[in-house]
Amino acid sequence: MKYSLEMLATKEMAVSNTEVPYLFFRRLAEHPGVKHGCSTRVGGVSKGIFSSMNLGFGRGDSEEEVLENYDRICSAIGITKEQVVLPDQVHEVVVRKAGKADCGKGIVRPREYSCVDAQITNETGVALAVFGADCVPLFFYDPVARAIGTAHAGWRGTIGRIAEKTVQTMEKEFGSLPQNIEAYVGVSICGDCYTVGGEVAQQFMTEYPEAAKQTREQRAEGACQLDLWKVNRIILEETGVRPENIVIGGVCTRCHSDVLFSHRVTGNDRGSLAGFLMLSD
Repeated sequence: MKYSLEMLATKEMAVSNTEVPYLFFRRLAEHPGVKHGCSTRVGGVSKGIFSSMNLGFGRGDSEEEVLENYDRICSAIGITKEQVVLPDQVHEVVVRKAGKADCGKGIVRPREYSCVDAQITNETGVALAVFGADCVPLFFYDPVARAIGTAHAGWRGTIGRIAEKTVQTMEKEFGSLPQNIEAYVGVSICGDCYTVGGEVAQQFMTEYPEAAKQTREQRAEGACQLDLWKVNRIILEETGVRPENIVIGGVCTRCHSDVLFSHRVTGNDRGSLAGFLMLSD
């Protein structure tokens, strides 16, 4: 099947012209010494519900095919799978410092850590990965301290303010100042496509009413449309990141579920998208 990926391009994100396509932030790509990219469903070898660029191990896909997918997407971005450090995402707010000794963990080497949804580093050649299939992947770059971070912000991570914790950990570990950090909100579900109910809706409507919209029917049901992009922007601004340094990619996984994995569309019968961020020499 031939896909048209041009539809994914936005003001802030573009699609690569490589054989294996990936999305990238236009602004972040202008920085020398930084490599990054976000996968699509296209360009891999996985089959069936994982078709075709599945980057999630443990979902029932062939490990050999997932490894081949990593080779393909990493080569397109200009990194190797041996440089990548995988998180262990469980919707917590744990931030872990990674270094060269961690390269390849989760892919070609075992991980000795668990329950890690955010990673930071200031070492070159260490490619931080973050997974998603509707949840918000966050990317952080400090051009002054030369440090980076990635974080996985579903509704649990967002309400737990993992964006704030990542910035604060970069400040503690690397001397990063929030006003110097650029934050990028990656490929994920948009506010028009994301409905939540019950206690989750109530909590967000109470704490972030500007990001929670309700129709008359939703009001009666105690549900709302939740804009996680906006909530994370609010949290980042409250943490001290300058508004002009917060970039919302604007690419929705559910709107484009033919070329992006979306949990809201297919549930667990799917693969995983991944984003990568690395400091290079």
